[in-house]
Amino acid sequence: MNWIPLTTEKQLETIKLNSANTPQIIFKHSTTCSISKMALSRFERATAPEGVDFYYLDLLNYRPISNAIAEVFQVHHESPQILLIKKGECTYDESHYGIMMDELIEQIHQD
Repeated sequence: MNWIPLTTEKQLETIKLNSANTPQIIFKHSTTCSISKMALSRFERATAPEGVDFYYLDLLNYRPISNAIAEVFQVHHESPQILLIKKGECTYDESHYGIMMDELIEQIHQD
């Protein structure tokens, strides 16, 4: 999986713009949480779909970005959390043990 580090709030605008043509995924990860580590590991072992951009947010180092994500995409903050952004909006989010690649792929292909 080729993660794009999410390190600035300005990237959220890029994500919104790019989501018009390419699904955008944001994975919010807490590096000190065992559940988050398990979710990330399970997610990375799965086969990632092509034609999707994957962003990785380190919550401990970039907490203000997580707050901005909640505001911009109108989602409640969770950790770990996965968000699917399509056409400028969060169309799917899941957290903790619910983070699964197969479910995410299904959501990517829904219109």
